[in-house]
Formats: sequence, structure tokens, C-alpha cells
Amino acid sequence: MNTQASSAARNLTLVRDKDAPKKDATVCTNPATGDVIAIYPTHTIEDVKTAVQNARQAQPAWQALPLKKKIAYVKKFAEYIQKNSAKLAEIISQDNGKTVFDAMFAEVGPATLATSYYCKNAAKFLADRKLKAGNIMLMNKRSRIVRVPYGVVGIISPWNYPFAIPFSEVVMGLLAGNTVILKAASETQVVGHALKECVEYAGLPEHVFTYINMPGSKAGDAFIDAGVDKLFFTGSVPIGKYLMKKASERLTPLVLELGGNDAMIVCDDADLYRAACGAVWAGMQNAGQSCGGVERIYVDKKVYPEFLSILKQRVENLRVGDGKQVTTDIGAMTTRKQMMTVQEHIDDALAKGAKIFAQSQCPQNSKGNFMPCTVLTNVDHAMLVMKDETFGPVVGVMPVENMDEAIALANDSNLGLTCSVWSKNRKKAVQIGRRVIAGAVMINDHLMCHGLAETPWGGFKESGIGRTHGDIGFAEMTQPQVIVDDILSTMPFVRRNFWWQPFEKMQYDGMKGLIDLFHGKGFWERFVGLNKLGHAFYRTFVTK
Repeated sequence: MNTQASSAARNLTLVRDKDAPKKDATVCTNPATGDVIAIYPTHTIEDVKTAVQNARQAQPAWQALPLKKKIAYVKKFAEYIQKNSAKLAEIISQDNGKTVFDAMFAEVGPATLATSYYCKNAAKFLADRKLKAGNIMLMNKRSRIVRVPYGVVGIISPWNYPFAIPFSEVVMGLLAGNTVILKAASETQVVGHALKECVEYAGLPEHVFTYINMPGSKAGDAFIDAGVDKLFFTGSVPIGKYLMKKASERLTPLVLELGGNDAMIVCDDADLYRAACGAVWAGMQNAGQSCGGVERIYVDKKVYPEFLSILKQRVENLRVGDGKQVTTDIGAMTTRKQMMTVQEHIDDALAKGAKIFAQSQCPQNSKGNFMPCTVLTNVDHAMLVMKDETFGPVVGVMPVENMDEAIALANDSNLGLTCSVWSKNRKKAVQIGRRVIAGAVMINDHLMCHGLAETPWGGFKESGIGRTHGDIGFAEMTQPQVIVDDILSTMPFVRRNFWWQPFEKMQYDGMKGLIDLFHGKGFWERFVGLNKLGHAFYRTFVTK
């Protein structure tokens, strides 16, 4: 099939012909080599409209399907991953640039854990919740909250974790009873289509899941204009703000995960070796392209030199190269555009007085998107690297007088996704972490909480709105509906409520009596109130 195929066929078939025409197509390259590895046709705005229409028609039947049957479908996803785990890790590495080790540990493995977690807990998350009566006088009104799927859920996913991020959202959306339309990042379409194959392996009913390939510049408008009932977007702050404004035209609800410039706080009693190793992991892993990764480190001045010494040794020994080798520590960056942003931040810092304290080596004479892992010192908050999201293998390290200063600096940002605190005194670390304005705080670890299916993921301030993952993230896939049931309403002697028409003074006095009964001063005032309420309540049992 070529790119001139019909829209219906494009919706079902992928192209991996490297010689296919490039017009209206996405060209995928290996960031480590620059080689073209696949070309895929793109969908049109009309394709998106059709996809939403089809998904809306399919949704009621999917919602009505017993949860056990939905779970049986979703468990097939894990079965596919288990059979193809090494293949998936290789695809992620070749398409995104990260190492196969990173792909297995940070994407493929967490995807299977997420499947197990949501299949096991979906019934509990979706169960009706009874509400306790708020007042004894209205105990006959029994209320419960039920969870109702939105309908058609749209997901626009990023290129930095092209498998793990959309996978969990697809699983939650389907188990909650929604039909799902996924638009994966253009930069990692090979991974997107691998995820598509994983979902299609389960044999879902037609139009319950739809995969879309189109430029990110068009996708948000296309999804909202086509009428998705909720949109999940992971990406940049400017695009997130644009989508929020766009969604306001239709009041389309959004969940936005927009990145971070995350802080690491190292106390004077921290295990410095563990802290330095953790900084390398969370700051350099995935070539620093993790929205929740460490970008700025604040270290108590008493241990600052020792921490830097360990950090220098760990960074300078990192093995940067083609991620196809399991023993490679850091792979390639995904895009040249992002490399330019990282270099801009480094240049800005150096021009303002920062120093390169440590750097790893990079492959020589390579066509790949490789950058050295870099530690900057003499940094301050006038520098881009400490104020904006760098999204690359760079960390800035600052000494601080005390933890109050560290907290103030950590909070000096328009972003607030994650933070970590490192101390042998975990109680003290938690107290420090609670003062940081961030959506996720980790003690003596960093970044990995995205891999915990049970933990909600999302940030404060301009890091986004809403959550994914865990019971809170699962709840984002449904709307709460309250059902109020009058358990006396079918009894023949209860014909109406005492606040119904026609109105009489007795009713007015009865409501005032209710107030006096519960809030009056002294026994007599409350007794009089009860008497007035009783006369009014009598109307419930008579007919006029």
C-alpha cells in the first residue's frame, strides 16, 4: 500500500516501505545512526472526524460489555508484550534513541506491571460508592456515586517515552468503558505502530481503539474539533496552554502533563554515594529526556565538595553510544531540535559564569544525536538551565546554606512536576518534601515513580492539570454521577415531600424549626423547633 491509499485502509494498515513516497508521510530515522528505518502514511483531519464518529457509535456496546470481558481483552496486551518483550525494547531503542536496557526497564516492563495492576483493581475503581446521609431528617434519601465513562477519549502522546506513557492511558481508558483514539508522536512512529499491533493482538471490537498518525501541530485542533469527549495530552507548556484555550470553546475536559524542571535536595546526612548515583540515573537516563528527571541539584554546603567528587567520577565513566548494546549506559537524543535547545542552555550558563565540572565522552565521528552528559557548577537562577526545562543530559549543582534555602530555590520555578529529597533521616526528608511545590516527591530516589502503576502522575503550577496513573488517574477516565434514591417513595402513605407546592406558612415554620432543632440555644428552643418541624413533616403523609 502507498500513501495514496483510501482513508479507511490507512486506518488499518501501516507502511514500512523505505522507498515509499514521502509526501503526506512520516519518515522515521534511527537517532543513533541517522538511518531511515520506516515511512508511514499520515491521516487527514477528515480521518480523525470519521474515527471519532465510529468510536462514538462503538462506545455504548463497549461500555455495556461486562468488565470481566474487558479485562480479558486487556490481558491480551500483556500476553503480546511477554512474547515480544525483546523485540519491543529493540524497536523503542532504534526509534527513540534510548538504550535497550532503558527501553526494557522504563517502558516494556512497566507496561506489563500496569496491565496487571489496572486489571486487578478496575472493579474496585469503578465500584459504586455509597454516601453517608448528611442529616438524620433526610435519611430516606440514599445516595451513591457511580463512575460513568466519558465516551470517546483522545490521547496525544510524546516521543520521550513513546510506549509506556500512552500504553497506561489506553489501558485505563478501555477498562473504564471508553473507546480510545491514540495519536503517537511523529518522531517515534515505529514505536506507535508497535503499540498499535499490541492492542490489535487482543482482537478488540471494531472502532473501540483507533490509531492516528498526523503531525502534532494539527492533532490537538483535529481531536477537539472532531468532538472527543476528553483529551489527554503530554507535551510542552506552550502547546498545553494552546490546547486549554482551544478546548474552552467546547468545554472539552483535558488532562495535561507538561513537563518539569525538577529539583533534587541533598541533606548533609545523606548517603552521598547513593545520592550521586541517583542524580546520574535521574538526570542522564534517556539522555536527560525525562519530564520528571533531575535538572537542578541543591546540596548542603557541608557535603557539597564530597558529593561533587562522587558525581564527577560517575558521570565521566558513563558509556554513551548506540543503545543496541545492553552495556551502553546512555543512548542518543531523539531529535536534533532538542539537541539545539540543550546546547542553547549550556551556552547561556557558560556565558553567565557557569563552569563545566564533569562530562562524559561521546562516540567520535558518529552521525547520531549524541551529546555528552554534563555537570555544571557556579550556576544560579539567572541561567536557563536552572529556570527552564532543558530536557537533556545536563544538571546544574548549587551549594546551599541550609534546607530552608534549598526549599526556596526548589520552589523558584513556574514548573512543579517532581522533586526528591536525600537523607538518612527519612522522617526529616518527608517533612522537607512536603514543603516543595511538586506533584510527586520521592525520598532517596527520583524519577522512577512513573513506573509505579499505583502512584498518580502529574504536577503543580505549569507542569499541568489532572493526573494519570493510579486510582486518581483511573478516575480521570470517568465522570462521577450521583444517584439519589428515596427509599420511602414507593410506600403508599408517602405521597409528597413537605417542601413541595402548594406552599403554606406551616412549611416555612417547619424549615425554621429544623434550623432551630439542630442549632438552637438550649433545650426549649430546640424542642419548639422539633414541634414545628413535626407539624410540617406531617404533610408528607397527607394529600391535598
